[in-house]
Amino acid sequence: MAQRLRGHVALVAGATRGAGRGIACALGEAGATVYCSGRSTKGKPATKGRRETIEQTAEMVTARGGKGIPVRCDHQQEAEVKKLVARIKREQKGRLDILVNDIWGGDELTEWGKTFWKLSLDKGFAMLRQAVHSHIITSRYAAPLLVARGHGLIVEITDGDFFGYRFNLFYDLVKMSVIRLAMAMAYELRKTDIAAVAVTPGFLRSEAMLNRFGVTEANWREAGKKEPDFLHSETPLFVGRAIAALAADPEVKKKSGQVFSSWNLSDEYGFADADGSRPHWGRHVAERYGSYKKFDETLYSYFRENPGALVYPDWP
Repeated sequence: MAQRLRGHVALVAGATRGAGRGIACALGEAGATVYCSGRSTKGKPATKGRRETIEQTAEMVTARGGKGIPVRCDHQQEAEVKKLVARIKREQKGRLDILVNDIWGGDELTEWGKTFWKLSLDKGFAMLRQAVHSHIITSRYAAPLLVARGHGLIVEITDGDFFGYRFNLFYDLVKMSVIRLAMAMAYELRKTDIAAVAVTPGFLRSEAMLNRFGVTEANWREAGKKEPDFLHSETPLFVGRAIAALAADPEVKKKSGQVFSSWNLSDEYGFADADGSRPHWGRHVAERYGSYKKFDETLYSYFRENPGALVYPDWP
């Protein structure tokens, strides 16, 4: 897939660290120009205790063969997003091929293990603003560039490709909501050649997760002594290569409206992680914990076969 995205322009919203950084890097190694947006800039980190910046990510993108462009943007602020998209339109002569919504920032807000009647409403609503409202704002302003060109890809990054419960009410709502965003956008984009999908990584070996276990990427397997599941983790580059593979697929529109996992996309497209391995979180979960109910693909088939069935007949 090397350089298959040469000439393409991407916006990775939330590219400072984690999956966003991995996605930006993978798009870069495929040759794309990548606008790396986020709030943490050199000398002005936005997240307490974290040193990663969008400038670092952009440098990594360029080092991998693409062109990284860092842009400071708070995606909860409509005016800032509007300004960012206007800049892309101006600098790239109206071209935008790929939009990735990966804004999260909810780790400090998630009250793991608490029932909904004990959760902080302030923290929960803040999580919705950071990880759902920001995605809607960004899509609202970036999508017109894709629509004007008539083709492209929108990706919503989520956690899990299943219907099951996710840790607590607000976390569950956020991760399910962005899947639904992809599905709704896909429906409204059905008359274009623009695909909208949701993608989940597996157990992500992010910078924050490495810190949590007190290891580095060089000795990360040591953490398996404390948490065996971590031995089946993946680097952020793995899900990044999943996005790059989707973006390079001329038939990606057939996938519009669905949710995919990094491991299943690896099975389909044949890409590997940074070390050449192909971690398969889904297989590990099924073997250790039992199978889980994935999203019902017949629902997406129903949408495609009956495009007016779930809306008013005269819907445009």
